[in-house]
This record gives sequence, C-alpha cells and structure tokens, in this order.
Amino acid sequence: MAVGASAGGVEALADLVRALPEDLAVPIVVVMHLPASGTSVLPAILDRASPLPALPIADGEALAPGRIYVGPPDHHVIVGRGELSLTHGPRENGYRPAVDVLFRTAALSYGPAAIGIVLSGTLDDGAAGLGVIKAHGGIAIVQSPDDATYAGMPQAAIDRVDVDHVCPVREIAALLPLLAAGDPLPAIGPALLPDPLLDVPTSEEHASGFICPDCGGALWTVDEGGVARYRCRIGHAFSEHSLLTVQGADVEAALWAALRSLEERAALLRRIAGRAEEAGNRKSAASFRAKAADADRQAEVIRAGVLPAPLDVGAAGGNVTS
Repeated sequence: MAVGASAGGVEALADLVRALPEDLAVPIVVVMHLPASGTSVLPAILDRASPLPALPIADGEALAPGRIYVGPPDHHVIVGRGELSLTHGPRENGYRPAVDVLFRTAALSYGPAAIGIVLSGTLDDGAAGLGVIKAHGGIAIVQSPDDATYAGMPQAAIDRVDVDHVCPVREIAALLPLLAAGDPLPAIGPALLPDPLLDVPTSEEHASGFICPDCGGALWTVDEGGVARYRCRIGHAFSEHSLLTVQGADVEAALWAALRSLEERAALLRRIAGRAEEAGNRKSAASFRAKAADADRQAEVIRAGVLPAPLDVGAAGGNVTS
C-alpha cells in the first residue's frame, strides 16, 4: 500500500495508522512533502501512534508485511519488486519526494496488487500517479475532502481519477484489512526498473510550447494515467495546476525584482539631479528629475499588480462607527 500526503498530512497519517490492526499483513509505504534540510521526525510520530512499527526508509530496504516505511526528505521513494530504493532525481510537481513517483513505481512493480491512498494536501501531487495505479488494475483510495485539513490533493484526485473509495481517514483504516484479506498477488514489474523516473507509461508526447521552470528546457505534454502532465527531458514533471502555481511564483518574483530596480533607478536619478542643481545645471537637473518621475510611475504600476488591494472595510462590513 502506498500513501501520499502534504499539508495537514501529519494529523491524517497519525489518525490512519492509529486505527490499523496490529495483524495487518501488508507493507505500507508513506511519503509526505517535507523540507529538504534536516531529519524528519515523521517515522517517530507514526511509530508512537501505530500498533505497527514505523521506520525511515533506507536505500535497498526490503519490504516486509506489517511495517510502515516512511520516505526521507529530499529523496524520491521507488517501489521495486520486494524492495524500496531512494533517488535524488528531478523534482515532480516541485517536490522531492513526490507522491506521483511513489504511486507510479508501485503500479509498475505490483500492478493489480497496488493500492494508492491520497490524504490531506494542497495542489494535486498524487493524482497522476493514482491514475497510473488505476490503469494497471490497482485500487485508488482518497480521503474525503471535507475530512481533510487541506482538500486540494484529495479533490484533484477525485476530479481526475475514477477512484474506488472516498471516505474519512478512520474509514480508510477499517477498509485496508478487507482489501488485504485476499490472496497476495506477486510483483509483476522488473526487479530493477531501467529508469523509474523517466520510464513512464504515457501517451505520445507533444511539444507544449512552455519552458521548464526548474531547468529552462522545453516541456512536453504527456498523458499519465489519464492525467495531463508536462515533462522535460531532464525529468522534471508538473501537473497543469502545479505548473500554473510555479509560473505564478516566478512572475511575482520577476515583478518584485523589476519594482526594486525601478525604485533604485528613481533614487539614483534624483541624486544625480541634485548634484546637477548644485553645479548650476538646471536643465540637466530637470531632465533627470523627469526621468525619475517616469521610473516612479512605472514602479507604481508594478506595485499595484503585486500588492493586494486595501480592504474596503465599509463595503465589506457595512458602515463603521467609532
């Protein structure tokens, strides 16, 4: 079983594992979006909460039933046949570890035996990978959006994948022993995937006309498990929503940089104008002050685009009296 979470995921994961039976005879592999630096305390949190032992994944870790394997920061988790491996490969949807990588490799290695579970989180990491699990005959489970602290990831999965079960976390925990009760299916994938990040089951690629925000390479449009994705030759991958989010952040950063440059230019022009006046060059001083005023006007246009509009208290809440 493969579980992915992001914002709000610690609480959801703790609730999930707390309700698991101690005789659950399947391995559970967990990844969560984490800061790249430092050591994750998530394995310790889940170990205290669950009747099953939870441990951080080591590269080459053998899969054993009745254990919870937790992915470390800044590494993708690759599900192979009977073992787990770690890679520092290209980010997907801006994340490493990415839920899509976990789900996709679980589907490639275990086919109909793979179970993917999407929990609380923002944006839509995991939706494409869950689609690959479904395409290989596996089972897709999603936390109910109204049960999640952040509904973005669950709702994206529901919108894009024909999921099998949508329910609160505690109901997911009750469902898992029933799904694990059947005869276990053998792994079907190769012992070692030739390239678990780039060897992706997709439809034909088409040039998108967009640029990868991570490396500057061309992005190609692909279909992964029925979900539209953008992938560059390096391996960086984005859903439509995650690409839009990254582009928005890049545009905002560029606007702030332009605003700073224009304000610095205006200040320098006024300083030059002052020195020109001291030297008696009034015509030059006037020209520099006019250029400074132009820079100020340009800066105001950009400032209006990046700063939120002030709240109109009167319009929002009626008349305000002192």
